Amino acid sequence: MRTALTAKRLWDGTRLLDDPIVVIENGRIDSITTRAAATTPAGAQVMDFPGATLAPALLDVHIHGAAGHDVMEATPSALAAICTFLASRGTGSFLATTVTAPLDATLRSLSALAKLLSQAPVEGQARPLGIHLEGPFLSHAKKGAHPPEYLLAPNISIFDRLHEAAEGRVRLMTLAPELPGAVELAAHATARGVRVSVGHSNATAAETRAVIAAGAVSATHTFNAMRPLDHREPGILGTVLTTDELFAELICDGIHTAPEMVKLWWRAKRPARAILITDAMSAAGMPNGEYQLGGMAVQVAEGRALLPGNVLAGSVLTLDRGLANFIEFTGARLEEALRLATANPAMMTGLEDQAGSLVAGGPANLIAVDAAGRLAGAITHGKRVLSA
Repeated sequence: MRTALTAKRLWDGTRLLDDPIVVIENGRIDSITTRAAATTPAGAQVMDFPGATLAPALLDVHIHGAAGHDVMEATPSALAAICTFLASRGTGSFLATTVTAPLDATLRSLSALAKLLSQAPVEGQARPLGIHLEGPFLSHAKKGAHPPEYLLAPNISIFDRLHEAAEGRVRLMTLAPELPGAVELAAHATARGVRVSVGHSNATAAETRAVIAAGAVSATHTFNAMRPLDHREPGILGTVLTTDELFAELICDGIHTAPEMVKLWWRAKRPARAILITDAMSAAGMPNGEYQLGGMAVQVAEGRALLPGNVLAGSVLTLDRGLANFIEFTGARLEEALRLATANPAMMTGLEDQAGSLVAGGPANLIAVDAAGRLAGAITHGKRVLSA
């Protein structure tokens, strides 16, 4: 059965088309054309999104869980619940993100996740494309919600154990540049195909630059768990904002980062290097209550996920909501904002062949959004999934 999607516009990851027709067959895109150049195929089921823009499904490179489950549970039922919820909110793919935990527990989770990630995509579910190791190589001074007793100094041998437990599926790793051994580990991880992101850090500018020179390509949730900006010692934050080639994540929920700082980040990183993330934990999509983040009990109320001591422990944000917030806070054009949650994270992680764009022959994972970036529909593997 062929399906034809129509809308006001389409952004394919690089360009805009007016009055598009996207033909889908067997879960893949058969063709992308326009009403001026072609007609809707006879007999095709038509899904029309009047006034909306079609775009690639969103890619979240930093998410710990959703729908009441944490990725470190690493069970088929937990991952299925997370993937089903994410698909309903327009996220077609993601990196399953760990949190610092006892080393043996992390190794078990990575081993189980690797087996789940090797399975074929499931209709109606987002697809995990790899793993983001957020910890254990983080700073005690900027640990955030990570348990200090399980943080470790950068160690190539331990990294290799983690990477091998994950069967090579670690795609991204957060690393504090000031820790002894960070430069050597950044170079080693990069050589093994793992992208390094600087974060959870009290590093100086010089320490940060050294790890960037060793291969780091991104920054983890800019502003959060970072040394504050100082006009004489710009530190990690000043370096992140002024290093043009460095990608930089941002949690755009209005809680982790004020709208004024979102504007500052946008002016610094611009469309080519800015990445929107959620840092969502298991409470995303759930009512107020107590939830788990890597085994830690987190209280969630009024959109805030908190550990004792009023410490933020991830978010309950969905990426489609972050996209709309970003447009509201900055006034960015829709196609600029879409790039931050599609093409840019795909480029940073080297996943351009699996996410971030729409091409004939590629997977039929799309979203439809209105002019304000609000989700109007989501299509996963060629099938429409209802918004939650």
